Amino acid sequence: MNLDVFLSLFSLILISLAVYVIAEKIKLPYTVLLVIVGSLLVPLASIESFSFITSLDLTPELLFFVFLPILIFESAYNIKIDDMLANIRAISLLAIVGLLLSTAFIGVAGYYIFNYLGFHVPLMVMLLFGAIISATDPVAVLALFKQYGAPRRLTLIFEGESLLNDGTAFAAFLVILGVMSTGATSWSALVDGGLDFCIMLFGGVLFGLFMGFLFSKMIEWVRGHEHLEITLTLLVAHFTFILTEVISEHIVIAGHFMHFSPIIATMVASMVIGNFGRYKMSSGVEEYMEKFWEYFAFIANSLVFILMGLLFVEQSISLHIAVMPIAIAIVIVMIGRAVAIYPALGFLNLIKKEEPIPLRWMHLLSWGSLRGSLAVIMVLLIPDDLTLPQWQYAFTIKEFLTAIVIGCIYFTLLVKALSIEKVIHSLKIDALTEFEEVGYFKSKALIFDEVIKTLDRLLLEKKITQRLYSQLIKIYQQKHDEVMQEFRQKIGDDRKQSERLLRVFVLGTEKAKLQEIYRRGEINEKIYKKILNLLDIQMKRVEKGQPQLKSINERFPVDMIEALINFIRRILFLPSPLLTPQELYVYYRVQYKLLKDAIAHLQNLPNTRGIFKTATAPSLKEIFDDAEALQKTIKLYQKIAENTKRNLDLMIEENYELVTAYNLQQGEKTILLKEQETLNYLTKNEIITPKLSIMLQKELLEKETRFEQFTH
Repeated sequence: MNLDVFLSLFSLILISLAVYVIAEKIKLPYTVLLVIVGSLLVPLASIESFSFITSLDLTPELLFFVFLPILIFESAYNIKIDDMLANIRAISLLAIVGLLLSTAFIGVAGYYIFNYLGFHVPLMVMLLFGAIISATDPVAVLALFKQYGAPRRLTLIFEGESLLNDGTAFAAFLVILGVMSTGATSWSALVDGGLDFCIMLFGGVLFGLFMGFLFSKMIEWVRGHEHLEITLTLLVAHFTFILTEVISEHIVIAGHFMHFSPIIATMVASMVIGNFGRYKMSSGVEEYMEKFWEYFAFIANSLVFILMGLLFVEQSISLHIAVMPIAIAIVIVMIGRAVAIYPALGFLNLIKKEEPIPLRWMHLLSWGSLRGSLAVIMVLLIPDDLTLPQWQYAFTIKEFLTAIVIGCIYFTLLVKALSIEKVIHSLKIDALTEFEEVGYFKSKALIFDEVIKTLDRLLLEKKITQRLYSQLIKIYQQKHDEVMQEFRQKIGDDRKQSERLLRVFVLGTEKAKLQEIYRRGEINEKIYKKILNLLDIQMKRVEKGQPQLKSINERFPVDMIEALINFIRRILFLPSPLLTPQELYVYYRVQYKLLKDAIAHLQNLPNTRGIFKTATAPSLKEIFDDAEALQKTIKLYQKIAENTKRNLDLMIEENYELVTAYNLQQGEKTILLKEQETLNYLTKNEIITPKLSIMLQKELLEKETRFEQFTH
């Protein structure tokens, strides 16, 4: 790799940053502007001084083994498996059945239409094109969905489909490419191809689970060593991807190679890390991880899309020859997407196995199917010398497919992406539900209420003058009153929605408090996940308008990852995952603390004002102003707290010596942590000399060692 390549790489990153800033200012999708700028770089590179810009080639290896694992991990890491499983039928139908339908339709329809119009393109070439272009790109679309207010469930379905159909499309691509390369089109070859397809999907899932849990365990082993934790998360994506490829070349059963899908394996491993491994990370690392991977994905996407623009301009097929095939391909692909969407989701609505998917959502899923990096990666993986006896053109199959694939990608980015906002608005998908409308007004009122409290505090601390305080108070009080007045005019006395919002508000504060407790190290991962699961289930129920609890003594199901781990434990005859008596005591104690804090917060709402409690300062009573809803919620939490306290008292009574010993240990542990924290402060601020710091650190380590020996 010469100097021009490095100069090209860093120049393209710098250009991408400039494009991002411009895209934000002119309100244009970032990926769209990147492709346009990439196209404009080619004439710039013809100038001798800027010729280095095109030195970085978009090679299949660079895309496949470097960029793709990053993009997969970043997308899959933040998906909640429970949410995905709640919509698994819709996601699976779209990502597997829908994609295969789209591939078949594009292949067959494209073959007949192209031949009818005088373009003699073999059926296998069109089927290969169908596999390449049928996979949707989550990166380009999801940002637009979230920006323009698509519902959470719709966004989740599209994200799940985009992740899963990457693996399905790549498996179909490899099967069709294998048939074309060998020239075998008999029934036995088709059966082998179908078997390969199934092995790729299910083998990828199993291997991904293995790698995900293995790396989660490794992260647990190095917990506390932040650099090692970050390195392991960086390795899991690429190591899973590459190792899947290596294994696929060496595992042979009954003379048949076991090809696993590296995309599926990496996706599953990433989801396991995001849903299981993240709780084994140090608190600082867990907070840092999302930003870390967002940055890597940003760089990868920037380079892929800007190089995509360069790739299109440098096509070897003349534009006047390619324009008609591209136009035909665009129309066929649009119809193929509709064929994938409407029958599959219509069937799902018919059998009523999941919450119905509105027709307008189907319209958006059909139109919002942007294509991106994976299609480019697959087309670049086609061998340069791939040909068929029926191919009679001067340009190669790869050159033909590259032209129409890039043309379709350009259309989705320049036409579909730019029109998504209008489509969402015209379909009224961005319209607020009754619950969201209540949340909109009351959230604004709550924001202004918090601003007023902050102004009170700033005045008390002499950080602003009385005159400025009076001016600002008047402005924000007026804003607060206007929002509440607009709320009463538009919503009126909607007690049901107000109560739902209040309950979500309280559950949210409980989750925040629980996370603080976990990060301070007061509870272990098992207890944290168990309580978090209870809060998540209750929040989802309330958001759907369902009762928060079915009964005071309700037993909540564990999340999917925990259920899978428990299943594996039973198979391997491993110890029970149930909480120990000591853990159960901590569990009830933390639950009781969260509930008492929630009750105190609820009871204080009517009296909550700014520090000065002036007549002008608003009260949260105005925001959560339904006294009946407030009392109902308080009574529910009091009942749960009473029930929890009974369990806690029983635990203490039955395990008095164990609880006493545990409390002594925790007290000593808290003291040690405070000593270490104080020493770190003295050292960091140079209050003590390095010599003193080393001496005191040694003493602390000796004390910690004695404590660990005592507790074990």
